[in-house]
Formats: sequence, C-alpha cells, structure tokens
Amino acid sequence: MKTELKISFIILIAIGFGLLLVFLTTCKKDCCNDPVTPPVPIALTTDTVTDITQTTAKSGGTITSDGGDTITARGVCWSTAQSPTIADSLTSDSIGIGNFTSSITGLSASTTYYVRAYAINRVDTAYGNQRTFTTLAATALPVLTTDPVTNITQTTATCGGVITSGKRASVVTERGVCWSTSPNPTTANSKTSDGSGTGAFVSNMTGLNANTTYFVRAYATNNVGTGYGNEQTFSTLPPINLPTLTTTSITNITQTTAVSGGNITTDGGSPVTERGVCWSTSPNPTTANNKTSDGSGIGTFVSNLTGLTANTTYYVRAYATNTIGTGYGNEEVLTTLPNITLPTLTTTNPSNFTQITFTCGGDVTSDGGDPVTARGVCWSTSSNPTVNDPHTSDGTGTGIFISQVTNLLPNTSYYIRAYATNSVGTAYGNEFGCATVPNAFYCPEVPTITYGGQVYNTVMIGSQCWMRENLNIGTEIPGSLDQTDNGIMEKYCYDDLASNCDVYGGLYQWGEMVQYLNGASNTTTWNPPPTGNVQGICPPGWHIPTYDEYDILADYLGGTSLAGGKMKETGFTHWLAPNTDATNESGFTALPGGSRNNNGFFGGLGTVAWFWTSTTPHPQSAWIRTLHFANGVLDDGNQDKAEGESIRCLKD
Repeated sequence: MKTELKISFIILIAIGFGLLLVFLTTCKKDCCNDPVTPPVPIALTTDTVTDITQTTAKSGGTITSDGGDTITARGVCWSTAQSPTIADSLTSDSIGIGNFTSSITGLSASTTYYVRAYAINRVDTAYGNQRTFTTLAATALPVLTTDPVTNITQTTATCGGVITSGKRASVVTERGVCWSTSPNPTTANSKTSDGSGTGAFVSNMTGLNANTTYFVRAYATNNVGTGYGNEQTFSTLPPINLPTLTTTSITNITQTTAVSGGNITTDGGSPVTERGVCWSTSPNPTTANNKTSDGSGIGTFVSNLTGLTANTTYYVRAYATNTIGTGYGNEEVLTTLPNITLPTLTTTNPSNFTQITFTCGGDVTSDGGDPVTARGVCWSTSSNPTVNDPHTSDGTGTGIFISQVTNLLPNTSYYIRAYATNSVGTAYGNEFGCATVPNAFYCPEVPTITYGGQVYNTVMIGSQCWMRENLNIGTEIPGSLDQTDNGIMEKYCYDDLASNCDVYGGLYQWGEMVQYLNGASNTTTWNPPPTGNVQGICPPGWHIPTYDEYDILADYLGGTSLAGGKMKETGFTHWLAPNTDATNESGFTALPGGSRNNNGFFGGLGTVAWFWTSTTPHPQSAWIRTLHFANGVLDDGNQDKAEGESIRCLKD
C-alpha cells in the first residue's frame, strides 16, 4: 500500500513538472514577447451650465480620451449634494469621445444643484469637474396698476394700465381692462383685449350705459393666471339732448350779404359737430335750406350770409348739430338793401406843387349803397386816368380825403381824378389838368438810369448825383434764408411781398450788397480792402456810398440834425405820423422801407429808413445811416451785416 502511494506521488510530480514546462514555453512565446499594458484613465470636462429656468438647464461635456477603450455611455449627472454620480439623476447622450450637450429637466425652482459630466467604458466610469447652479424662482402673477378713467361719454370711456412685473413673472399673453357695475370686476365680466407684454397700454371701453356708475380694473394674464390692478370708479354722462342756443341779431346788411351767428349755451351732453345759421324766404328755416358752416363746439360764433337777393326779406335761425340731431335758435328777420350803384364823388383842385409832388384829394358823397373799400386819386400824362395808372390809396368809406401825389417828373403836365371803389366797381370824380414845377434837382447829365429793367430817377444834391429811389434789383428769396455768394443777385421784399419791393425797393445783406468783393461776407470784411469806390450791386458807373459821402450830403443840407427832414418824403402815404420835419426839399424822397433782421423777421416798415454804407468799422458790422418818422435827424450806427437794409446808389 505504501509502495502504491509513493508511485502515485511520483506520477503527480512528473505531471506537474510537465505542465510547468508547457507554461514556461507559452509564456516565453506570448507573455514575454507582448506584455499586457496597464489601464489608461478616461479624460473629460464638464461644460458651464446655461439656459437656467425654474425647472430646466443645459450643460454637457467634452471627452478628450476614451482610456484605451470605447466609451459606451456618456452624459451628465446631478444632485442637490456635491459630487453627483450616475447613481443620481442623469442624462444619456450617445457614445464615443468629443463634445456633447445635455438637457437637464425635472428640476425644482429656487434650488441649488451640482452637476458633473460622466463617461463609461468596459474598464471604468469617469467624471468631469463639478459645476454648480441655482434654478430660477417660481413664476408669479403679473404686477400692474390701473390708469384713471378719462374721455367719459354716455357710452364710452378710456382707461388702461401699466404692467410692472419683475423677473419672477412669465410672459404676459393678454392684457386689458375689465369692468362691471359691481366692485372687483374680473375677465368674466366685460373686458377689452389690448395686446401682450409688459409696459403701458390704453383701453377703450364701449357699450356702456348712460348715467351709470362702473368699476374697472386693469388685468394681465401669464401662465400662472390673471393679475389685477387697483380699482377705479367712474360714472357715464347723462343721456344726450339737442343743443340749446340763440340766434345773434343780424347786422351789416347789404344787397347780397349780412352777418349773424349764434351762441350755443349747452351741447346737450354730446359734442356739437357742426354749427352755423340757416335762412329762407319762408319762416322756420332748417339746414335743408341755405346755411353756413362755422366750426364746432359750444360758445358764440359769427356767420356770414352770402348769395342773398337785393330788396328781399329772409328768415334766419342759428343751428347746432350733435349726435342726436339739430337744434335751432330763435328766428331773426332781415330785408336786404336795394341794388348797389357806383359811388358818387368829386375831385379836389390840386395844390402845393413842387418839382415832383402836389396835393390833391376828393369827396365821396355817396357809396352807392355798398361800402367804399378803396379811394384816392389817379393820374397820368394822358386824359382820363384810371386806377390802372399810378394812384394813391387813401382809406375807405365816404367823406373828404387828402392825397399826397409823389414821384412825379418835373415840368410835366398831368391829368388827375379822384376815384372810389365799391363792390360794383370804381367811379371817378371830375378831371383836373396840372403841371409840376421845373426841377433843378435832376442830375443834368443823367436825369434817369435804367438798370435791371427798372427806370430810376436821379437827384442832384450839391455836387453829388444820387438815385432818387431805393435800389430794387435781384431775385426775391424768403426772409428766412440768408443771401449767398451763388452768382445770382438776391433781395428780400418786406414781409415776403413783392409789392413792397415795387414801392420801397429791395432789402440786402451787407455781403450781397458789396457782391462779396475780396472775400467780404456777412461775417468778415474784405481782404485786401478796396482802393476805390465799391460798385457792389449798383449799376456800372455807380457805387455804394461811404459813411463820409452821406456826411457830405448832410453838410449840404445844413447838418445831420436837419438833413433827415429834408430827405424824407412828405405826407403819410408811406411814412407813419408824425413824419416830423419832413419837407423833401432836397428831392431825395427817402421811404421807410424797414429792415429784415438777422433772425429772418421783418420790422420798421413805415417808421424807419435804414441805408447801408460801404464803411466797415468792424469785420462783423458796417455803418448805416438812418431816418426816423419821429424826427428830422440823419442818424447813424453800427449794424449786423446779416441784417437786410435799403440801398441808395451814388454816381461815381
């Protein structure tokens, strides 16, 4: 037995030795030549958390190494405790390395979470760096206020509100106002719908009942529900009645016109949309007859009745219309005047003759049944002058008037008649023939000069030859614009009326006057200064007077304290009273053309004559010489070059 055990033991040892040899041989071939590589860690990072709401967020990760084995699962895991693992909440976002995005859902509002990216291969589960975020607070109802109620009528009113919700409120999907005759109205009552979103809005309530008290609140709806503003209370207006009014007594009756009107004391509770008077040859006229339309609203108004027939009786009532209908005032009666004829008048015998002026006038003894709207005298070198010839304008109405006839030629025969105009036409008085005194004042060599299509008279004062009229050359531009160096002569006409240029001449800025010589403008002077006369805008052979040349004129007329009166046109045709000391004995015939100031406005017509000189005491100003309606002085002063003034040209 012992021998058999020994043999068995020897056999086992031999078998074990053989297995060892086989193992060593295999190891030499396989293991020793290709040893097993130890495992490599997975490398990844966690993305920043974005798009955070009350219940969701976004994150993700980037896997830069799979650890030597394919990534079979990846995503993010999160928890309210630090170092979350895949045993917590997680996403599953495909496989492999690279960047991935994860949508985190099912979160609780106002809660702090920890999140990590994860990646799994056959060997390991790896995690990225930890990120932390807090979800938004739970959504609240909108916060808003209700506006005061305005524009209240019988059936409508205006309200609205202001929605001031903060971050906790979600998007407002509907807003408006709701109202009821009971307190605390809701959207189950009457309501408006006025868009969405926060901010101010306006609501127009309609379908209301007259003379009724309402309660109104602004409302705003989001995904939580509907919030309401403070409550406002208002009462609609009482029911509407017809307007109450009276008819104005009729005045200014002519053959075809009259004046009336009315006074609307109440609008009946609804705005008056039309008002006026209506008339007929039968009693109780309505708006179906002839009528005027004179605005809207309550209060007094004036109506002009036109298209009437002469010598006819009419019935007139004021009317006022609101949404209910038309109310009428008391009835007034008028009878138009008989048919109109031309005025009747006589001409006053002319007197006070000078070389260029005389005095005349007329007496309108009858207006022909219609007001005289214009009167004066007209004259011509031919018989039977009319208002198409030169004429004066001496007021309106009947009675005696005096006319100052000016701007005549010396030693010339004229025919003159008084005239008066009413709506029928123009009537003339008897004709007189007369002649002006021979003129010693005209410049002997140039009695007149034609420039720019206009004839200018001349006047010799001492050794100087002057134009007797203000310069009127150039293209008219509005007073609101500056004259510019554009190669076009430009002028202003007082009040932007061309007719004023015809009488008083043009107005010019200083730069335009000197025609921008040597760089001169309305803000700078010339460089270099001129060495002789400055022609500027004057015709060839004439120039802009200097300050000293006006002094030469004044000295000849007895000094500056007397010269102004001797230079001003006499009478009140152009100068306003008192036109002190005006004799015009020099023949200069100065007219008060006023000025265009540096802001583009006009002033001084009828009261002041401002004349530029070419003298420039300062780069931004120049000398002017001035005549005034209240004295006889030839004055002076500095003037802003941007102002527009008159010009008299002087012969070289």
